[in-house]
Amino acid sequence: MKTYEEALEAICPLDHTLEPEVRAHLDDLTKPPGSLGRLEELALQVCLIQGTAQPRLGKKRICCLAGDHGVAAEGVSAFPQEVTPQMVHNMLAGGAAINVLTRHVGADLVVADLGVAVPLGNLPGLHSRRIRGGTDNIATGPAMRREEAVAALTAGIELAAAAAAEGVTLLGTGDMGIANTTPSTALLAAYLGCAVEDITGRGTGIDEQRLAHKVAVIKRALDVNRDQLANPLGTLAALGGFEIAGIAGLCLGGAAQHLPVVVDGFISTAGAVAACALCPAVREYLIFSHLSQERGHRVIMEALKARPLLDLDMRLGEGTGAALAMGVIEAALKIYNQMATFSGAGVSRNEA
Repeated sequence: MKTYEEALEAICPLDHTLEPEVRAHLDDLTKPPGSLGRLEELALQVCLIQGTAQPRLGKKRICCLAGDHGVAAEGVSAFPQEVTPQMVHNMLAGGAAINVLTRHVGADLVVADLGVAVPLGNLPGLHSRRIRGGTDNIATGPAMRREEAVAALTAGIELAAAAAAEGVTLLGTGDMGIANTTPSTALLAAYLGCAVEDITGRGTGIDEQRLAHKVAVIKRALDVNRDQLANPLGTLAALGGFEIAGIAGLCLGGAAQHLPVVVDGFISTAGAVAACALCPAVREYLIFSHLSQERGHRVIMEALKARPLLDLDMRLGEGTGAALAMGVIEAALKIYNQMATFSGAGVSRNEA
């Protein structure tokens, strides 16, 4: 299952017929019913995604996808575009925050180039899914051709399929790309109908003047591309980025493989929302890892009726929030699988 069309055909809504059995096991654990709160909800969600009352915990993997953006030419970021390849090199050398946190939680890290402006060549450890050297400027026209958006989606789907084949049971998203909060904001405004001013943040740390400019750039992008926004795929091609579309593909591919997909922060959320627009059934397979400090993330979470697991004032991206959340999800599954039950341990229940 490697193509966009095959992934869409393979995704189905979760089968909730297992839910009574899973809940009965959770209530039989030696604790007051529901006393472990979100951990119990996570265990139930993973059971339903995997389609079993005996959930498996295999490998954990973060896929950090990299790409550059033509809209960087509008001056919407505090950092120059050269930082994208520099940070890819840093990740491959093991020195980035995501390296530290994946090591901390025992997760694999896959770094993939979907469209960094500078060709990176055959760097050791780099997965090349390169489409071309960065998108076009969304403030003047579409970011990608539709076939390029499909190619980026397919790259994410293939990474998810490879993960499943290699024993991964928990898949996380990550991103690297200077200026990528701008296309992410444009996408979220288009898909969810949010006001641009309400969801545009400072990204890498821009000042008030540049923030106002960023809002204007995003509004211009929505205006010049308005004829391309009639359907979810056209919207993704017009306003997205290679790595954002790749993240959407990861979400689609994870759902097609019955893998829980742990969504990182603001940029990953844009990719996840794109995936849900393309296939609404994907939503049940997503676990939103943390509430980003990026201004619009809370608005988006409320619009999605999502409850992020963590709130640590983080806004780095890379998959850092997803990595940390994996530790919580792993704890939930260990509680479910390893905790003694009232029926098995001879512990008296509360008869009140």
